[in-house]
Amino acid sequence: MHDVIVIGGGPAGASAAIYLQRSKLDVLLIMKDYGTLEKTQHIDNYWAFEDTMDGKELVEQGIAQAKRLGVLVKQEEVLNIENFNDFSVKTNKGEHHAKAVLLATGQTKPNLRVKGFREYTGKGISFCAICDGFIYRNKKIAVIGNRAFMSEELETLQNFTDDITVFTNGLDLEVEVDQPVNTEKITEIKGNDVVEKIVTENGEYKVDAIFIAMGTPSANDFALRIGAFTKNNNILVDDNFMTNVDGLFAAGDCIGGLLQIVKAASDGAHAAIAMNKYVRSLKK
Repeated sequence: MHDVIVIGGGPAGASAAIYLQRSKLDVLLIMKDYGTLEKTQHIDNYWAFEDTMDGKELVEQGIAQAKRLGVLVKQEEVLNIENFNDFSVKTNKGEHHAKAVLLATGQTKPNLRVKGFREYTGKGISFCAICDGFIYRNKKIAVIGNRAFMSEELETLQNFTDDITVFTNGLDLEVEVDQPVNTEKITEIKGNDVVEKIVTENGEYKVDAIFIAMGTPSANDFALRIGAFTKNNNILVDDNFMTNVDGLFAAGDCIGGLLQIVKAASDGAHAAIAMNKYVRSLKK
C-alpha cells in the first residue's frame, strides 16, 4: 500500500507528488495523458521560462522532475475510486491502494452537443450511476459512452434495471457489453418536464433516464461517486485542500478559482503539505 496516490500529472498533481516525495512518503502518481495542457501551444506567463513553451513540454518536464526525485509514475486510466479502510483506485491495468488520495485531473465540463442536453440535465440526464441509479430502478435507461468508463457505469446500473441500451453517439464501441448497442449519431433529447426520448439520425427511442459516461471520468466524477461535495462543477475543499471525505484531497482546476498553471502548482504544494501531516497522523 502507498501512503498517497496522486491522480493527474499536470502542474497540481506533479507539484504535489514532488513535495510528498521530498517528505519521504511512498507516492504513486497515476496519469492517463497530458490533459488539457496538451492542446496549449503557447505558455508565456509562467515564471522562469524565457522562451515560449507548449503545454505538453511543460507536463513532460514536470513528470521527468518527479521521476528524478523518486516518484513512481504509472500511465493508466483511473476508472473508479472506493474508500473503505483505505482508498482503492481501480484503473484499466489494475488496482492500487493508499491511505490518502489527491484528485488533480483538471476540470472538464460534460457536454453532449445536441439539442435538449442542457434543458434536461438534472431532469432525467445524470452523470453518476452510483448517485442516481436507484432512482430509476426497473426503468428504461440509456447510457451514452463507448469506452471503459461507460462499462463501469453500466456495471452499476445493472443492479437497478435490465432494460439498458448503450448509445455510442456515432463512435466505435471500444469495449464489450451484453446490452443492446446503438451506434447512431444522437441529434436531440426530447421530453416534457423530464427526459422521454433520444432522437438519432435514424429514429426515436423512448427512455426514462440518460446517464452520460463519455470519454474518461473527471475529478468531479470521482468526487461524486465517493461522496465528496461539489458545487458548480468544482470540488469543495477546506483550507487544507481536503474534501468532506476524510483522506480525499483535491487541487488545481478541479476546485475552481484562477484557472492558471501558477495557481495549480501552488495548490499542489499546499495540498501536499496538508497530506503529509494527515498521513503521518495516521501512523501515530
